[in-house]
Amino acid sequence: MATAGGGGAGKLKLLGAWPSPFVNRVRVALHLKGLEYENVEEDLTNKSDLLLASNPVHKKVPVLLQGDRPVSESLVIVEYLDDAFPGAGQALLPADPYERAVARFWAAYVDGKLHGMMVKAILGATEEERAAATADALAAMDTLEGAFAECSGGKEFFAGDAPGYLDVALGGFIGWLRAWDKVGGVKLLDAGRIPRLAAWAERFAALDVAKEVIPDPDHIAEFGKVLQARSAAAAAGN
Repeated sequence: MATAGGGGAGKLKLLGAWPSPFVNRVRVALHLKGLEYENVEEDLTNKSDLLLASNPVHKKVPVLLQGDRPVSESLVIVEYLDDAFPGAGQALLPADPYERAVARFWAAYVDGKLHGMMVKAILGATEEERAAATADALAAMDTLEGAFAECSGGKEFFAGDAPGYLDVALGGFIGWLRAWDKVGGVKLLDAGRIPRLAAWAERFAALDVAKEVIPDPDHIAEFGKVLQARSAAAAAGN
């Protein structure tokens, strides 16, 4: 792996948490760039002073530290890696300005639409709210199926022959998508419904850079049930 020296002084350290799709996308990006880094697992119920000091605005993971310089927000970090280490590994964002814009658009869709509906589908206050969010999450996956056909040009990844920015953006969610039938009661990665996206997820998860990052679906399911229990307890206490 490459060292962090090319992008400025200081070793790379990632503050994260294993279930987070946002942390996992950054880890895959680091691996694709071939960059060495220290992975620091945070206890999100008792956040470290380092995390709170490094991301005082949102107080969330992931945070990438290069020496004592923090970079927050997962997609910002992914783009930073391309900018700070242009000679390391492969470029994540396309070189063409229009293709970059398209990749950013769909990455924002993943975070704004898909992730938002997934959260509501398991943590919604009522059964009706959860059912509506589940339907919206399924619709978002249908939309991303079309986006894959458009962006991939018939190749194996959104970026073409090799994974890129949008692959990393959605790839961080594969652990949750695989576990969704156990967490949300519906199969989001349904090969009968979205065959291209389901096949893409299998290819992405099989990559060496992703194998050690994508969480086991059973572990995600257990974590999801903990989140649901906490949400129900909080709602009962109000």
